[in-house]
Amino acid sequence: MGRITAIRDGRGRGRRVNVFLDGKFAFSLEAELAVKESLQVGQELFTSQIGALARFDHFHRCLNAAAHYLGYRPRSESELRERLHRRGFDGDSVEAVIARLKEQGLVDDMAFAQFWRDNRESFSPRSQWLTRLELRQKGVAGDIIDQVVDAIDDDDSAYRAARNKARSLLQCDYQTFRHRLGDYLKRRGFSYGVINHVVERMWQEQGNGSRPLNQQNE
Repeated sequence: MGRITAIRDGRGRGRRVNVFLDGKFAFSLEAELAVKESLQVGQELFTSQIGALARFDHFHRCLNAAAHYLGYRPRSESELRERLHRRGFDGDSVEAVIARLKEQGLVDDMAFAQFWRDNRESFSPRSQWLTRLELRQKGVAGDIIDQVVDAIDDDDSAYRAARNKARSLLQCDYQTFRHRLGDYLKRRGFSYGVINHVVERMWQEQGNGSRPLNQQNE
């Protein structure tokens, strides 16, 4: 047990305070938590109370770190767990924070997978296969991936991806056009059949008609 003799502003990043017991530094915690717990000079704290304050502080620091990480874009549960462990938070705090965020709807692997698919479809279309791979790497469960990725139409996605790329290939001959556009679509995970169909379609839509006769049997 100890008596609080001082509560002073801490240094460094974040709004923290240092708590002194019986004239000696004892622990630090977030200023918000100190106010919430009504800590004040002259108050006596039991060892169990000090331990509880330390656990609450650790939880709130973990929660703040998670909120900051989620502020950039949605994350999968696995991504968030890995990030918090790398930041040095213990397993109990991490699991408690993830449970809290799931209750609040801020961590939801189905919503994350839909966000990932829609973002890719809007800005960088790619195949079902590659989207599945990316979501697996994010730790999303297979049944969720199946529900989300099955909605992707590879032919449509490949066409939309090719349409943007083809604008930079207007002056190319057929072989160069086919090679560059084909490689571009291959890097996005599309199959040979899809690539071949889309390349031919884009070549004709650019006003080139059929490919040269000496290349039709290649």
